[in-house]
Amino acid sequence: MKIALLGYGKMGKIIEKIALDRKHEIVLKIDYDNQQDLTIENLQKADVAIEFSTPGTVLSNIEQCFNAGVPIVVGTTGWHEQISEIKARYENSDKGFIYGTNFSVGVNIFFHINKVLAKLMNAHPYYDVQVEEIHHIQKLDSPSGTAITIAEGIIDNLDEKKQWVNILTDGTNPVDNNATAEDVLIESHRIDSVPGTHTVIYDSEVDTIEIKHTAHNRNGFALGAVLAAEWIKDKQGFYSVADMFDFS
Repeated sequence: MKIALLGYGKMGKIIEKIALDRKHEIVLKIDYDNQQDLTIENLQKADVAIEFSTPGTVLSNIEQCFNAGVPIVVGTTGWHEQISEIKARYENSDKGFIYGTNFSVGVNIFFHINKVLAKLMNAHPYYDVQVEEIHHIQKLDSPSGTAITIAEGIIDNLDEKKQWVNILTDGTNPVDNNATAEDVLIESHRIDSVPGTHTVIYDSEVDTIEIKHTAHNRNGFALGAVLAAEWIKDKQGFYSVADMFDFS
């Protein structure tokens, strides 16, 4: 399979290595210093594009892939407000698109466990729930896309929760918790070089229940993105990463 990499930072380089290990070919690498090479002609040399750039460039990269007719895997986060617009466009097209806040196999298993647990907790309203996420200080968005997906999984399955709210801390300032009973609080922490840790906490007066996912490095995210590229290559329409997994 021939792959175009849109975004060639730390993630892009790991994706490249894993793709080559899986006998794929990288035919285009786009970063901030060669944006002029992102043309329809160059994109059409690829069977699929993998997009891990920045919130400021992701939409234009999606547009270029749409115009080139190249399926795209999008792992960039921080543009959540535009997702419904992109979904409507791809659902009415013959082009392929898959989006995920996190393509890691382990994280997607965690997403499923989170939904099941939230549904179970409807019978136990004396527990309150919150989400904590820790990432490296270079992360551009807060909360993380993964934390948003976790919070939305809770909201969709826990009747009393209606929306999420976020508090960002650098690990030293105190957390000002203004969440109401209908809110899922997401505490975001930015600490050194942490690849990503996400914890769901159900707390009551008598005990605490926690489920946690800790990434040791970025390899799981990168492998999942390559698996998504293999999966979307010959498909049409809009998909989320959850569509890759059968948890029935």
